[in-house]
Amino acid sequence: MGEEVDLQEFTRGDRTRHREKVRRCLDVLARMLRESRFDAEDPMTGMEIEFNLVDDAGRPSLKSAEALEAIADPAFQTELAQFNLEINMPPRPLHARGASQYEDDLRASLNHAEERANEVDAHMVMIGILPTLEPGHLSPSKISPNPRYKLLSDQILAARGEDLVIDISGRERLQTTSDSIMPEAACTSTQLHVQVSPDDFAAYWNASQVISGIQLAVGANSPYLLGRQLWQETRIPLFEQATDTRSEELKEQGVRPRVWFGERWITSIFDLFEENVRYFPALLPITEQEDPVEVLDAGGTPSLAELKLHNGTIYRWNRPVYDVVDEVPHLRVENRVLAAGPTVVDTMANAALYFGLVRALAEDDRPVWTRMSFSAAEENFHVAAQHGIDARVYWPGVGEVPATELLLRRLLPMARDGLLRWGVDGDEADRLLGIIEQRCVLQRNGASWTVDRVAAHEAAGTDRDEALRLTLQEYRERMHANEPVHTWPV
Repeated sequence: MGEEVDLQEFTRGDRTRHREKVRRCLDVLARMLRESRFDAEDPMTGMEIEFNLVDDAGRPSLKSAEALEAIADPAFQTELAQFNLEINMPPRPLHARGASQYEDDLRASLNHAEERANEVDAHMVMIGILPTLEPGHLSPSKISPNPRYKLLSDQILAARGEDLVIDISGRERLQTTSDSIMPEAACTSTQLHVQVSPDDFAAYWNASQVISGIQLAVGANSPYLLGRQLWQETRIPLFEQATDTRSEELKEQGVRPRVWFGERWITSIFDLFEENVRYFPALLPITEQEDPVEVLDAGGTPSLAELKLHNGTIYRWNRPVYDVVDEVPHLRVENRVLAAGPTVVDTMANAALYFGLVRALAEDDRPVWTRMSFSAAEENFHVAAQHGIDARVYWPGVGEVPATELLLRRLLPMARDGLLRWGVDGDEADRLLGIIEQRCVLQRNGASWTVDRVAAHEAAGTDRDEALRLTLQEYRERMHANEPVHTWPV
């Protein structure tokens, strides 16, 4: 949701100064890219995971502040709603058993957080959308007390000029309105980061776009919202609509949405930041004192704070990231496609598929995006979000094919090769990708399991609300057992 900011109002002068500063930052970034000032010696990977809090009955628990105080771990922080938390895992390379270290550390952190959250009558759940959410949980009164969230909500609604409209048609249909961005709080995700050099960035971003639909097909985990069965990954249309600053008239004019798949393959990270500046007005026009030109001329590393803050309010599914660590700048692709959960081991399997496949495709002598239209990749993305494990996708040289068949026959071997290039041991790669393989064979992921369990409860005469609650309780128990979702009984 961007950098830490204070609650404030903005003048016309603030916006003019900010626009000029963002453009100055963009010029400095272009200069830095030309002068190769970036760290890419031993690329790091990163991971962020958002959690929901529930009470003993499986209903949302509005205790993020109390839970954070009890957890007392700086890796955990607030998210948009009082029933959300997020953990930032320390970045690391994938070689030297990095994937296993992620898994061990994440499991230990989750166990610790769950134990401490229990002290304030809350439980941690990794799931894309809580099935037990009710409309009242998405009201402005449930927003996190961190002032940046209210400020951002106010700015999005002010830019739009009217209430947000949520209209999602899937197996069932949901239509509602909101006077804040709180519906976005229903979406909890896993974000994967991969550090790359300026020369390699475009290939990794393009590859990430290509495989986003594949990720959704096998990783979908959000089939219900406010009691309705919608898309298998309902997070996608919900997030697109819950932060939309455009009125209906602006949509008709072709104005770009702030939650954006994009519209073209790129040749440089500069393409994405330049699009940000060209297409999107600032939501948070906060201007810092630093002059990035002076810092760069003096041999330092500019923070480019305005460019970063602006980028943080444009929600690409694969986002470019500029950051500075120990005075050394680096670039990352932030993959924002996946839902949270269902388990730690499923999360690591999803991560292994992404890290392996993106490297294999990025280093291919004949990149797949040179044989595939951008619109085909975008259609794959939304088709997979809607149909999940049953999705059919397009792939060059194959045509339209079930996503699971494409993975089994072609993409899983490529992902394994990519993981080996990262330095991941063969047994580690086989264990994690074997989980993806079994999901494909059994046609089961988090979303399909949830739908099947709710249907089973309803067939036994349970009403929808209670079926959702009982299913979530079963989900939470199995999540903490850390058995992959394809093994869960239906």
